[in-house]
Amino acid sequence: MNSSFETLRAGFERLLEWIVVALVIGLTVLVMAGCIFRYAGRPLVWYHELASIGLVWLTYYGSALAALKGSHIGVPELVNMMPPRWRVPVTIFAEICVVMFFAVLAWTGFEVLEVLGGDRMISLPSVPLRVTQSAVPIGAVLVIAAELLRLPRRLADARGAGFMDPELKEALEHVKLASGEVEAGTAR
Repeated sequence: MNSSFETLRAGFERLLEWIVVALVIGLTVLVMAGCIFRYAGRPLVWYHELASIGLVWLTYYGSALAALKGSHIGVPELVNMMPPRWRVPVTIFAEICVVMFFAVLAWTGFEVLEVLGGDRMISLPSVPLRVTQSAVPIGAVLVIAAELLRLPRRLADARGAGFMDPELKEALEHVKLASGEVEAGTAR
């Protein structure tokens, strides 16, 4: 695979990881602050609305990261059971369906942003709803980018031995690393 393409994919993955980590930290701080202020008898009026929006952002950006890693729910065994000559066309068809779905979601999301116009959050009137709801179309575009960046690897798997669950593949790589470290440690 082209090294510059793989560098782009790895950079995109790091970017999404940083965004997801920042959102998790932000939501954690927000929830803790909400609990502390409520316990102190001074609940934050904007807490629930902002936490809900943060969760939506985390969902969409996390979905893009999951798409890039191939961690979404799927049934790779179904494609693996097919004759090898069918695997690539079925994989391409599945990717087209996913990209089309998220393209429609992005398109609709951008239309919703237009409809929202100058509307603002209820509890934080200084924040436009266009900003809060932008996670939907932006997240959909990020998922499309993730799917396209992962496509060469999926096609290679479809042409080769078939698909393997990403978590299982990662666990096997950790086992290989650990056994390599153990062997290297005993060889000294």
